[in-house]
Amino acid sequence: MREDDARRGYTLLYDGECPFCRKSVSRLKARDTDGLVEVIPAQDSAVPSRFPWLSEDALRGSIHLVGPGNQTWEGAGAVEELVSVLPRWRWAAWVFSLPFARPLARWVYRWIARNRYRISCNQHCG
Repeated sequence: MREDDARRGYTLLYDGECPFCRKSVSRLKARDTDGLVEVIPAQDSAVPSRFPWLSEDALRGSIHLVGPGNQTWEGAGAVEELVSVLPRWRWAAWVFSLPFARPLARWVYRWIARNRYRISCNQHCG
């Protein structure tokens, strides 16, 4: 592991071919002023060797967040962990403690993940 990776502690793997995903990652980077999260497209050639427990199919289906000790969250769980880790988003972490927040977050995440290419502005706005 590179020293810079160890300092960050978290790595986010996302669909680098998806305009919606790239825009979301851009927003994340803007809010991660402390550089806590390394962001890598799932298509990066180093991903299989760095994260061998993550299958190509799993990476195509949703984002994955890998934390200290290689603990891994995916989809809405990754979003919840990111919100609790990033200083500028911690204020919103309480939302996940509300009844039905996690099931609703999973449902919303799955819908967005399935439709991410259709809802990407680059696809229909030209």
